[in-house]
Amino acid sequence: MKIVISGVGEVGSHLAKMLSSEYHDITIIDNDPKRLEEIANMADVIAVEGDCTTFAVLKKAAVRKADLFIAVRPEESTNIISAVLAKQLGAKKAIARIDNNEYLEPNNKEMFINMGIDYLFYPEKAAAREVINLLGHTSTNEYVDFSGGKLSLVVFKLDITSPLVNKSLLEITEDRENLPYRTVAISRGNETIIPRGNDVFKEGDNIYVISNQDAIKDVMDLSGKKNIDINNVMILGGSRIGIQIASVLQNEVNIKLVEYNPEKAYRLTEMLDDTLIISEDGRNTDAMLEEGLNNMDAFVAVTGRSETNILTALLAKTMGVKKVIAEVENLNYINLAESMGIDTIINKKLITASNIFRFTMNTDVQAIKCLTGCDAEVLEFIAKPNSPATKQKIRELDFPSDAIIGGIVRGDKAFIAVGNTEINAYDRVVVFALPSAISKIGKYFN
Repeated sequence: MKIVISGVGEVGSHLAKMLSSEYHDITIIDNDPKRLEEIANMADVIAVEGDCTTFAVLKKAAVRKADLFIAVRPEESTNIISAVLAKQLGAKKAIARIDNNEYLEPNNKEMFINMGIDYLFYPEKAAAREVINLLGHTSTNEYVDFSGGKLSLVVFKLDITSPLVNKSLLEITEDRENLPYRTVAISRGNETIIPRGNDVFKEGDNIYVISNQDAIKDVMDLSGKKNIDINNVMILGGSRIGIQIASVLQNEVNIKLVEYNPEKAYRLTEMLDDTLIISEDGRNTDAMLEEGLNNMDAFVAVTGRSETNILTALLAKTMGVKKVIAEVENLNYINLAESMGIDTIINKKLITASNIFRFTMNTDVQAIKCLTGCDAEVLEFIAKPNSPATKQKIRELDFPSDAIIGGIVRGDKAFIAVGNTEINAYDRVVVFALPSAISKIGKYFN
């Protein structure tokens, strides 16, 4: 697939590296020659320097041949203009990053579709939605719904109190034909394991489980942790993510939002009527304790600096806050932050990749989730009539060993996949896959 990416900031650079490793033909556009050189040295891409809103630059990037045009510059208006122009010049699909919630309202989205933009995405809103979801499932590190919640991916870290510790997969699986949930991966250190029967769970492992809705509580009990009620939340950072979280939750729980910049803090008081805004440096331990950090049920650090978010999240954990979430944009820091005891990491690059990745696949993919705690993705396919997956039982498919079919949704019913399961046409199939498997699994459902 020929893909043109406009903008090589953090998000664009990550997309370029990720998609070039999938053997796509990638062209990147930016007006900063230094950034273009850096990404060209790290990934197999063609670099075009210039303004992405000009016909000359778009033609030089050969957008008329593009299967997909992705506009991810920091400026929303530039993304919209370049996506419209790219579509008019011949790009098959055009998608644009935005930062205005108003554009996502149904009637307004239709206007952009009429202009030629196939998809709008707002990374900060998606990140806020993840945080809000996690505050409702406090014993998990990540929680992702598929097919409207009929199947869910639950991720948790094993405490010493978990009944799974030092047991093998075979030992904990009694009825192998009627599973209500299935362990699809174990993340241990820097390794991600697709588990087989003899693999043993260890304290500190991150466990990835596909579950039907009826078994969610049972799965959470396996973590050794209890869900807690969230009544008091402190948010550090008046970023777009922080504002989105506060605006959704301020009528349900008590929220304190801490913002370092006094002028910005004042503006936030006018935007968030039911949120207590505090102008303070979140790195000041005494000040944070004075504001009641140790009485919070949850702490969410979403400033623009990963280092600040990690340090303040660790402070909150030390103070006994039960659920701690930090935005960490530096991908190299994620495993470090998790090993230090931070409950959940969110990352806009991975959230954006999840939104965009499905547009780059030839198979009918309904959803993709690029996971934060391990080097893997969860994908939801729709099995097409006469596709290879519909012709044999799962155990006979010769499915790649670096991927695993977790669950299936058929109409209103959801069930966990086992060896004897047969996939029907139009089933929604949830697959957990390591990067090495991504290019191999689509053919089974096509």
